[in-house]
Parts: sequence; structure tokens; C-alpha cells
Amino acid sequence: IAHGYQKEIVGIMGENFTFPVQIDQKIVEIIWKKNKHKVAEWEYPNKPTYFGHLGNRSVLMENGSLTIVNLEKDDAGIYELRYWDSVKEHQLNFKLVLDSLPNPEINCSTSDDELVLNCTANFQGSLIYTWKLSNNPHRYQNQELSIPLKNVDITTNATCIIKYSQTERSAEISLIQCLP
Repeated sequence: IAHGYQKEIVGIMGENFTFPVQIDQKIVEIIWKKNKHKVAEWEYPNKPTYFGHLGNRSVLMENGSLTIVNLEKDDAGIYELRYWDSVKEHQLNFKLVLDSLPNPEINCSTSDDELVLNCTANFQGSLIYTWKLSNNPHRYQNQELSIPLKNVDITTNATCIIKYSQTERSAEISLIQCLP
């Protein structure tokens, strides 16, 4: 058996989570294990069988992907997917790490000619950052937003939205707070 490397993935508590698996070959049998204990097994052409505490919260799809419904703290761990096509056995390993998405924090600073807003969040996955300004319909996809000082309207609020998977959090600041 060729042992694959272990891919680390971050899941968000309370979300539904699907392991990123896409098997293209014709499969004869699939076994998913968590920390060496069997979670799901599928011997074609029968229906999948589920085991243990994930049994009533997991769904095994025909392409090999396993979905866990409503992630809980205890779902973290090492998951191993083994499957057999008509020729040989394959193995994929995942490390599922759970985290909650925090509220972001906004810092601002001014230079001679611009106001710079920076959005940060302490999170181990890679986030999508979006800024929106209350006086502007346009959204900016960036962790940092620079506004020329001559364009700063002190009545404007800036909102930073962070997104990971299906969950979003946001924070807001009034631009007048940033001015010296």
C-alpha cells in the first residue's frame, strides 16, 4: 500500500463538513476510519454501513467523500480513507482540526495622504477578507484597505467581513475614530 501524506484541514464547529475527496475510478469497497476506529464502510453494490458515534451524523457518498453533520469538538482527529478499485488498495489520511471563527479586529493608521485599515483574526485556516464602506456599494476583497485622506468622509463606517467555509463574522469601525 502506498501511504499517502496526511492533509490537515480546519473545520468550523457547528457546520457540516465534507472531506475533499473525489475518486474517479470504479470502487469496489470503501472504509473510513477515525483514530483507527471504523466510521463507515461501503461494499458495492450494497448500501453503506455506519459505526460508532458518527454513525447518525455522517454520510458517505459514492465518490468516496464523507460528510459529517454539525461538527462537534470530539470530531477532531485523524481520519483515514481506504478504498479498493478493481486493481489495488489506496489510502488517504486527513487530520481534522476544529476551530471557531472569531470576530475580526480592525486597526487603522494614517500616513500623510492616506488612511489604512487593517483587519485581523486569530484563526488557523485561510480566510477571505471583504471590506465594505457605508458610503460605497463596492466591496473590496483584501485584508487591508487604503483610502486617500482627501476622500475620507468622517460620517462613513467601514465593515470588515471574514469568511471561512460557510461561516462569516464581521466588525465595524467609524472612520472618524481613525483620524488623528
